[in-house]
Amino acid sequence: MKAEGLSLSCPTPLGRHMTVQMAHGGGGRLMRELIERLFLPTFGSPAAAERHDSAAVTLGDQRIAFTTDSYVVRPLFFPGGDIGKLAVYGTVNDLAMSGAKPAYLSAGFILEEGLPFETLTKIVRSMADAASDCGVELVTGDTKVVDKGKGDEVFINTAGIGLIPPGVHIRPSRVRPGDVIILSGDVGRHGVAILSVREGLEFDTAIESDCASLSSLVQTILATGADVHCLRDLTRGGLASALNEIAADAGVDLEIDEAAIPVQPSVAGACEILGLDPLYVANEGRLVAFVPREYADRVLAAMRGNAVACDAAVIGRVTATGSGRVVARGPFGPARLLDLLSGEQLPRIC
Repeated sequence: MKAEGLSLSCPTPLGRHMTVQMAHGGGGRLMRELIERLFLPTFGSPAAAERHDSAAVTLGDQRIAFTTDSYVVRPLFFPGGDIGKLAVYGTVNDLAMSGAKPAYLSAGFILEEGLPFETLTKIVRSMADAASDCGVELVTGDTKVVDKGKGDEVFINTAGIGLIPPGVHIRPSRVRPGDVIILSGDVGRHGVAILSVREGLEFDTAIESDCASLSSLVQTILATGADVHCLRDLTRGGLASALNEIAADAGVDLEIDEAAIPVQPSVAGACEILGLDPLYVANEGRLVAFVPREYADRVLAAMRGNAVACDAAVIGRVTATGSGRVVARGPFGPARLLDLLSGEQLPRIC
């Protein structure tokens, strides 16, 4: 029976899965399907449709970047960082990818009953130190406590706002054929550092997370006067996933010189032993910049003058308008296609 005037719709079913899988939060194919088939069609916001690390919205005559993120990393403390530092730097970095100067953050804590106050104090103080380092203020927040066994000690949600300077328009849709792709430094350290602690692995050389604020680096890039088309920080899914997301959203094809991508020997060795591809391993202090060819040398030189990007390198280019293919060419042998992962290499890394 048909009811007159009644219109019903629902998002496209999420593939073959009837329940949420760990990979739906892993930065690969399943997470992208979740966003495209459920969240975007349901909420329908034009700002969200840009699919950038933060949304650019206008309040009065001021353009503002707005973002939110949640942190569930295990273990809470790892070489080079902890969940508190990660929460602040991760949110600041998302704001910076829009060219914004981060200003204010919120923090929501979901605490498990029985969490030692010593642990919580270390996390909170780490967040305060990271906020001070970034020049942002934690101005509001919330606390909830869940039953023992229901929360894995502590989860943190953060939101942030920042001011976007006039004339700055950084988003995936601006990527064009001919753009040069610049990577700010070596990849894969964060994911391997997390795994080494989680699994009790020891390597000949200690591997620390690259967890760092990218805000000053972005301001350095913008100060060159370059017309930056897109910035993206590399988190879940690593470099390969970030490149795939941008290629798909911009409708372009990318060609990457795999030999130009910096990977620390210790990370490369660990990945080889563990059967991981460092291009898909998570980072927390790295970005890629898409800039027109005429600005590439200027931007690269400026990036190398910043402490978090001294190993910056040109790693590829946008070849043509296309279907979102990312091809990696090695020094020997045929090129390989870099695609989104269907599963998840390392769960709970941020």
